[in-house]
Amino acid sequence: MTAHDNPSCVFCRIIAREQPAALLYEDERTIAFLDITAVMEGHTLVIPKRHAMDIWDIPPEDAAAVMRTAQLMADHIRDVLEPDGLTLFQANRVAGWQDVFHLHVHLVPRKDGDHLHRPWVADPVPLDSLDATRARLSLLSSG
Repeated sequence: MTAHDNPSCVFCRIIAREQPAALLYEDERTIAFLDITAVMEGHTLVIPKRHAMDIWDIPPEDAAAVMRTAQLMADHIRDVLEPDGLTLFQANRVAGWQDVFHLHVHLVPRKDGDHLHRPWVADPVPLDSLDATRARLSLLSSG
């Protein structure tokens, strides 16, 4: 596993220490650092060291490592900053709002009444209206 997987990727350059960053944590597979475009104090990014563009590109062992580090950092953020909550966010491809094409998970500490808002309003739909999609996506055996 090399930190120089994609020299044109800003996150790969952070891993290689060619781009400065406010590093918080590092292990064999992952690194965590403060987001340079933080929306709240403590806004942290967790990334795999091996370049993966998105959720469809990352090997399962690296995805699991990213989630372990995200949980570790979430606990540490809770203990140090004492937020009222935390939003985890991970985007994939342009249509999914991804803007840096190296998989990353945002950990955004939240305060009650802060300036952030949900990007959509969800209204419940009748369960039977989901049947056709459920049938297409289900991984459950029919027996």
